[in-house]
Order: sequence, then structure tokens, then C-alpha cells
Amino acid sequence: MSSVNSASPVGPGRIEFVLLVSVVMMIVAFAIDSMLPALPAIGSSLGVADESRWPLVISAFLAGFGVSQLFVGMLSDRYGRRSPILWAIFFFGVTSLAASLAPTFEHLLVARFVQGIGCAGARVIVTSIVRDRYEGREMAQVMSLASMVFMAAPILAPTMGQIVLAFATWRWIFAVLAMIGVAVWIWVMVRMPETLAPENRTAISVASAIGSARIVVTDRMSLGYGLAIAVISCGLFGFLMSVQPIFQHVFERPDLLPVGFAVMASGMAGASLVNAAIVRRFGMRKIGHAALFFFTTVAGLHALVALSGHETLTSFIVLQTAMMMGFSLIAGNFGAMAMENMGHVAGMASSLQGSVSSIAASVIGAIIGGSFDGTTVPLYLGYCACGTVALIIVFVTERGKFFVAHHAPPTRTGD
Repeated sequence: MSSVNSASPVGPGRIEFVLLVSVVMMIVAFAIDSMLPALPAIGSSLGVADESRWPLVISAFLAGFGVSQLFVGMLSDRYGRRSPILWAIFFFGVTSLAASLAPTFEHLLVARFVQGIGCAGARVIVTSIVRDRYEGREMAQVMSLASMVFMAAPILAPTMGQIVLAFATWRWIFAVLAMIGVAVWIWVMVRMPETLAPENRTAISVASAIGSARIVVTDRMSLGYGLAIAVISCGLFGFLMSVQPIFQHVFERPDLLPVGFAVMASGMAGASLVNAAIVRRFGMRKIGHAALFFFTTVAGLHALVALSGHETLTSFIVLQTAMMMGFSLIAGNFGAMAMENMGHVAGMASSLQGSVSSIAASVIGAIIGGSFDGTTVPLYLGYCACGTVALIIVFVTERGKFFVAHHAPPTRTGD
């Protein structure tokens, strides 16, 4: 099913579709990553002396992002994709302005929580839009291409934050986010038609919601790979909570944060490009499983380097880049496999899977970030734990087999 469904006979071509999906996804990355160089300025401006509280600017956003996803998918399955995503992007713009005017740190956290709610709507619905148009390995390819473009955001966002800080206060970072929201809203409004066919819309009721949720959580692929992504995301968000103090206190080079972050994010972009090129040949399962083993092995190696006291800025960037590459391959392929059987409840599936991932990441990521002790040891021990748990989940999901599809019906287009 590589063509637009009957609900949207006219719409963007493949290239524009990938770009538009990528840009909507970028909103989330910009809302998180542009904050990284600004955390000390925010803390100083709002009188927060305790550095351990600064990352709450990120975790508050993630909490709202996770909670909102529980409801967005159900709304998009009922009312379609177009109207909800437009409202979500509009909401993001308004809350960005509210954050720019926050008089206290507590007000900023509330604004960030609400901002995460708007971002969740955009992120969940755009995933459902991709599933409306594509499935199987083709969906994995489209998501990989979108992720490759999307990876420009982690490269550009910290630099954008640093540039704004060079000429204005941190409040202007949120003003820029609001302007980005306006631009994306106009593009979606003009070019993205409805993609959910009328016959696939589901009524909102307790019974239908429970029924759709039951389908999501009882499907072995959806549950298993959704949980695996959630666990791996905990490690990634632990990194986001830790990276600013690591550059500032471990290596004493906070000025290099945007450059270092850009290098590490470029590894994710490169991996997404490679995945798009090879996924049709090798399949999602082989690539995703190999990437998970690679990710966990590199995490273990990096933990040993940190424990031995030989961590340097170079080793940190090189090994973290390798891990980012592994994460990109895991997320792209596991995400497609988790959604493979969810075509008729794509909104609910995207909501539940995304919500579990975001809520877990906001809580456990904050724990990992809060464990910072002046070294990179807590971060990479956390990564090791996340990788190991994910391997166990995949092992159980696949009934003891890696790399081999053993239970897929012959009619499926996936692995």
C-alpha cells in the first residue's frame, strides 16, 4: 500500500511528503535540543541556583509529551488526521510564546509541560499519517528517510540556541520556536490533505477505546517492540539530561556543546540514510536486532572506558556517535515493526506506544541524569542497563530467536 488512500487522492508527492513529515517531527527535537545550551542562562535568570533542577525544563516537556499521547491517537482515529494536527501545531506555537514570557521557573515548567502536550499531538498524528499511506518495509524506508532529514534538528537546534544567546536572552529561543510553529502550520494547512479513509474512522466511546487499546497491547509485535523502544529511549533521554553538565563539568568545554552534539547527531542521520538504502534487502528484523546488539556492546565498552578513568572529550564524542547510530537503526526498524499490524488502529497504537516511551523516558531519563557525579559513568551504566533489558524484551517477543521472522503470516509485507 504505497499510494495515498482514498481519503486523500491529492496530496504531496513522496519527496515532499517525506520532507513535510520530517519537519513536523523536527518540532519535538527543536523544543528539546535548543534548550541544552540555554539551561545555565535560564537557571541564572530565574534564580535557580541548584544545577540539578535545570534539566527539569526538559523533563517537564517530556512529561506533557507523554501524557498527551494517551488521548491524541483516539481523537485522530475519530476525527481524522488533518484537523487535530493543525490544532496541535497551533497549540505548540501559543505555548512557546507563553514560555517566553514566564516570570518564574515554576511558570516556565508549567508552560513547558503544556508545550509538550501540543508537540505530542503533532508527533503522534504524523506517525499515523505515514502508516495510513505505507506499510511494511516501505514504511520503514519512508520513516528512515524522514528520520534522516529530521536529524538535521539535533544538529541545528543547539546551534540555534547558542546563536540566540549570543544576541539576546533565552526567552527569544521560545520566540523562535513559535515562529517555526507558524511556518510548519502554514505548510501543513496548504499541502497535507486528510489521509484517514472514512471507513477507518472509529467512534469515541469507552468500549471502542478499550477495544482499540486491547488490540495494541495484546499484539505481540506491538507490545514487545513498543516496550523495547521505550527502554532504549530511557537511555537516550538520560543522555539529554546529562550532556550539558558533562560538557561543562567533566570536560570544561561548554562552548563545544553545539559542535559536539551536532557531530553525534550526524551519526543518527547517516544511520537513517543507510537504513533507508538497505532495509528492503535485509529487512527490519535483521537490521534492528543487529543494531541493538551493537548499541549495548558499545555502551558496555564506553562504561569500561569511563570506569577506568580514561574518558576524554574525543572518546566521549566518538563512542556516543556510535551509540546514536545504533539508536537510529533500532528506532526506525522497531517502530515500523511495532506498527506493522496496527493499520486499523494506527492512531491508538501510535498514542500508546509513544506515551509509554515518553513517560518512561522522562522518569528514568531524569533518574539517570540526576545521577551525574562529575563523570560519565552513571550515564553509560544506565545505557548498559537499558540495552540489556531491551535485548531481553526482544528475546521474549521473538520466542527466543533473533534475526529470524518465525511467526509472520505469509501475506504480510514486512519481515
